[in-house]
Amino acid sequence: MTIRDIATLPDLILRRKARPVTKFDGNLQTLIDNMIDTMRAAPGVGLAAPQVGVSERVIVVEYGDEEDETVPKKLYALVNPEFKAIPQETEVGVEGCLSVPGLLGEVERSLAVTVKGLNRRGQPMRIKAKGWLARIIQHEIDHLNGVVFTDRATKIWKPAPEEAVVDNV
Repeated sequence: MTIRDIATLPDLILRRKARPVTKFDGNLQTLIDNMIDTMRAAPGVGLAAPQVGVSERVIVVEYGDEEDETVPKKLYALVNPEFKAIPQETEVGVEGCLSVPGLLGEVERSLAVTVKGLNRRGQPMRIKAKGWLARIIQHEIDHLNGVVFTDRATKIWKPAPEEAVVDNV
């Protein structure tokens, strides 16, 4: 288990467009494992490779239904992900970010997305996501394009202590 340092603004890696992954080798597997460990330790619900100093198109997301904690969380590792949103169905929601500590913001995102990419072994995968899972995926793919949530936020603030329960994406 290796916990990596999480890049925070103004680190320039967070502003670069990440390059596509072309090799599905041991280095990629180690990166994904380290990203999962780092995300869980932070704690967060998603993490993109640029956040751990690697400019490659890789994200990890771990999400479970908050209303039914008996259902185990589902873990996703996506390589070279792309999503198609349903733009007419959007919602403003509060987001935080491990790379922008101490701030929250209201961000409008699509309520549903279809994500295409590759799994950690290079096999094609597709995910239809709704609600919070769709928001997390959009947030993480933004990181791959050099965008942080504060770029999209309509309102940004420092949370009061009781407000700091928002999941870090």
